[in-house]
Amino acid sequence: MSERPFLLPFDPAGIVLDRRRGLSQQLYEALRARVLDGRLSSGTRLPATRELASVLALSRNSVVRAYDQLYAEGYIESRTGDGTYVSHLPKLSTQLSTGLSQGLSTDLSTFCLNDTEDLSSSQRFSEPLGRLKNNHLAPPRSGAPRAFRVGIPAFDLFPFDVWAKLQAGFWRNPSHAKLGYGDPAGEPVLRELIAAYLRRSRGLSCSAEQIVITSGAQQAISLCAQLLLQSGDRVAVENPGYRAAGHAFAVAGAKVAGVPVDEDGLDCQRLEQLEDCRLAYVTPAHQYPTGVTMSLPRRLALLAWAERNDGWIIEDDYDGEYRYSGAPLTPLAALDRQGRVLYVGTFGKIAFPALRLGYMVLPPALVQAFSQGRALAVRHSEVGTQCVMAEFMAQGHFQRHIRRMRKAALSRRNVLKAGWPLDVPGLGAMPEVAAGLHVKVDVDDVAREQALVARAEAVGVEVNPLSSYWLEDSEVPVDKRAGLVLGFAAVPEGQIAEALLKLRKAWKR
Repeated sequence: MSERPFLLPFDPAGIVLDRRRGLSQQLYEALRARVLDGRLSSGTRLPATRELASVLALSRNSVVRAYDQLYAEGYIESRTGDGTYVSHLPKLSTQLSTGLSQGLSTDLSTFCLNDTEDLSSSQRFSEPLGRLKNNHLAPPRSGAPRAFRVGIPAFDLFPFDVWAKLQAGFWRNPSHAKLGYGDPAGEPVLRELIAAYLRRSRGLSCSAEQIVITSGAQQAISLCAQLLLQSGDRVAVENPGYRAAGHAFAVAGAKVAGVPVDEDGLDCQRLEQLEDCRLAYVTPAHQYPTGVTMSLPRRLALLAWAERNDGWIIEDDYDGEYRYSGAPLTPLAALDRQGRVLYVGTFGKIAFPALRLGYMVLPPALVQAFSQGRALAVRHSEVGTQCVMAEFMAQGHFQRHIRRMRKAALSRRNVLKAGWPLDVPGLGAMPEVAAGLHVKVDVDDVAREQALVARAEAVGVEVNPLSSYWLEDSEVPVDKRAGLVLGFAAVPEGQIAEALLKLRKAWKR
């Protein structure tokens, strides 16, 4: 006599399980999706574990584990002597249910993230979320560095073997004192070494007590936006300039005002014309992205502006180590006698950006507030990386690496300069490059700029359009914003020469 088939309260045909993966987890996800999207409505009686196991050709233990997880999370409930039922749950929105039924994800947080572009249109969300819609970073370039990626140093020259040994030494037997919550301002030894390095190499008179460690330069800029600004305050930024800084100020509620840049740096006369402006963000050693250096008269004028207006200056010295004739320039902060400059530095352009290790040198009156602000956001930076970097510096590896990187960047710059195409219509000549890791080249107009960028991308070469570094409401005519920005340090000389050959063929076509 044949066994009577089980009659299930739902159609199991849609449950497709991959036998190469955990079966109980897949069954749990499938049943949970059906509860959330209403296909298994509240009060529906579920089959016994043995019955469902037989129908799906699973072990009973797999079904038991799936049911146990659903019990634990409240999706199903057991009625003594009567079996297992779907719990009474509030009905979810149609949009969410549709997403679940299409199998996009069984994680509810995914659906919240997918809708972020529409947050500003809903009254349920805050003003900062609305501001974020138009002020956020583009996704980073993926994959290994290519010519001519901007903002990337020579990864191929970093002493990873040394770094690995130092890191292994730290974690082999870490001090228990280092495993709890650390100082939000950063590890004292690293702060002391940074202060000594800045005094020796930059002429910046500072103490370890003035330094706050950050997760890269961007966090330092964001902290300034959060702690120095009120909603509606005006902030001056270089135009063209580092757009991520402007985004941080805008999300904090500031009114971002672009100030023109010429061959001497930020135009301080135009800065004086801004009303109610008490904060200026500048890159004086190597302006981003034009590459000009702020002249001494401009530096003194900027400091005088800050003193008269009771204002602040954020000095971003993102690649100041790379100077190819003479020593690195003395920072603007070294000229500050009134405690108006907040100096931002990073290890990302010497080591690698993924390290996420930067620092600020602050006027003494701001140190405690910035430490407290960091503590509220992230408690402190990861301690192991700080201790390894401190040992890296203490043993002399840091200074040796800087010298090696500067020499390599100069060599790679020379290859770019020697092989730059000179007879491409609308494209300017390669200018002199005295500092930094990138160069700006003139182009006649934006249409030509976009065509050159597209042809470069088509042959696998990265070239950034200068027009993307301008604020949208700039007074400068569109065609005056054209140009190309090229990083020259990311790849070895042979790859630079190969990329230049590709560009010459693509641009002369």
